[in-house]
Amino acid sequence: MREILHVQGGQCGNQIGSKFWEVICDEHGIDPTGKYVSEGGNDTQLERINVYYNEASGGRYVPRAVLMDLEPGTMESIRSGPFGKIFRPDNFVFGQSGAGNNWAKGHYTEGAELIDSVLDVVRKEAENCDCLQGFQVCHSLGGGTGSGMGTLLISKIREEYPDRMMLTFSVFPSPKVSDTVVEPYNATLSVHQLVENADECMVLDNEALYDICFRTLKLSTPSFGDLNHLISATMSGVTCCLRFPGQLNSDLRKLAVNLIPFPRLHFFMVGFAPLTSRGSQQYVSLTVPELTQQMWDAKNMMCAADPRHGRYLTASAMFRGKMSTKEVDEQIINVQNKNSSYFVEWIPNNVKSSVCDIPPKNLKMSSTFIGNSTSIQEMFRRVSEQFTAMFRRKAFFALVYWGGNG
Repeated sequence: MREILHVQGGQCGNQIGSKFWEVICDEHGIDPTGKYVSEGGNDTQLERINVYYNEASGGRYVPRAVLMDLEPGTMESIRSGPFGKIFRPDNFVFGQSGAGNNWAKGHYTEGAELIDSVLDVVRKEAENCDCLQGFQVCHSLGGGTGSGMGTLLISKIREEYPDRMMLTFSVFPSPKVSDTVVEPYNATLSVHQLVENADECMVLDNEALYDICFRTLKLSTPSFGDLNHLISATMSGVTCCLRFPGQLNSDLRKLAVNLIPFPRLHFFMVGFAPLTSRGSQQYVSLTVPELTQQMWDAKNMMCAADPRHGRYLTASAMFRGKMSTKEVDEQIINVQNKNSSYFVEWIPNNVKSSVCDIPPKNLKMSSTFIGNSTSIQEMFRRVSEQFTAMFRRKAFFALVYWGGNG
């Protein structure tokens, strides 16, 4: 089996991570106690269950997940939540002090004190694997723990397991949905680490997620729960080829080989379809052309950058549900022919498609999009401009630089 080890860090990382586990437990028929609940003899649910779960005694399935934070709050709420009992208690690693939205605290002081105990848990989980495929890390780049300690963990794992894939789901900060003033500092410091030490970064952006909830799903006041729901649907789609047998099985390494022309260009825009408001669901037909049209739509991207302002180096279209691969291929070729000016001409056939037979819960079919587009520089430029505006005046600089000691 090609196992994946999941790590989630900081408040945001733990919230999107635990939502991800809720979704995939549901898809694999695992109840909140870790027991398998069969659905009419659907044995495909257990066929590749070992990719994300360890089998414990008594037929229980335990997520191969490490949860870390520098304060106990978020973890307590996960533990007391609906799926709190499913995680292994030893895999909760937390400090008491918090990082106070300070990257230096997460990376150099508080985080550095906790990192060894996190690495011990990671090592123990990795040693239990037959053939570890790689790591997936959920974190945000705006706070202190997810960005500072998250990138510290990524670089330590990189040192110890240099030949394993490192996939991150990174939530980038946005001025429209901002908690703290120093987010651009934290994000800039983190991006430097991600460029060097990660293999694949799925860029999630609060601004784009808000826009999707507001414009497409017609939610007037989206909550973080709504945003996390979108993220978990996308994470489930990105990983479905790894978790279920399909006609075209993909793994993290194949994904990287097909999507990354130059090693540093590994930041992807992700999208999900179908996205429709609750009221208009029965008016939309779920067909392959409909899904294809929606997944390439700029409004569906979970990163606030418009792909029409750049060009695609590569892209991946992952379909789920009962459909013919012939139809999928036709639609993909169709998109490339119609929009040839938006694809670089020096990578022919630069869209990869895969089909997985098992659709997500409550949907007949769905599709997930991963694009490597030059337009993502809009998002980096936005963070960089905010960084420069503050750094020029050395604003909040003592706070950030001296690790919060003024």
